Amino acid sequence: MTLDTRVLGLQKYYRGNMNDTDIERLVRENIDKSIHMSLATVRDNIPWVCEVHFAYDDDLNLYWRSLKDRRHSLEIADNPNVAGNIVDKFAVGEPPVGVYFEGAAELLEPGDDQQKAFELLKVRVDAADDAIEDAAKENGHKFYKVTVKNWYAFGRFGLPNGQKFKLDWNK
Repeated sequence: MTLDTRVLGLQKYYRGNMNDTDIERLVRENIDKSIHMSLATVRDNIPWVCEVHFAYDDDLNLYWRSLKDRRHSLEIADNPNVAGNIVDKFAVGEPPVGVYFEGAAELLEPGDDQQKAFELLKVRVDAADDAIEDAAKENGHKFYKVTVKNWYAFGRFGLPNGQKFKLDWNK
């Protein structure tokens, strides 16, 4: 059963016992519902947000591919601090449910992390079989990773008002 068995979380919340394990479960459940993530970067105090297809690992690191000359990639090269959200689709009148994150992004160089990113993206978003070879090209799509520092689960989770739960993620 998923945390659409949100009853467990609700009961714990109402009793003041919502713990990191419960919040982590909300995060894991919700990031698995979408392959799109909004990624926010900043340069010279001017914010930017874009959508990328993403994958994640057991440690809740986030991975995607992009060209180095894209605005978000250029801004990450200057400032690795990023934020974003992963939101399940909802219709007008339905409460939004999703997660926010804060962390540090990096361009992955050839090696283990790049191979890991490829394997995760291959399964989750059907990355091309030649993605590693493409990343080796100067103008190819590179692999990126966000090491998340904090997660936030937000939404009603069955409650009358929206709630936000913070999970410090310094693994």
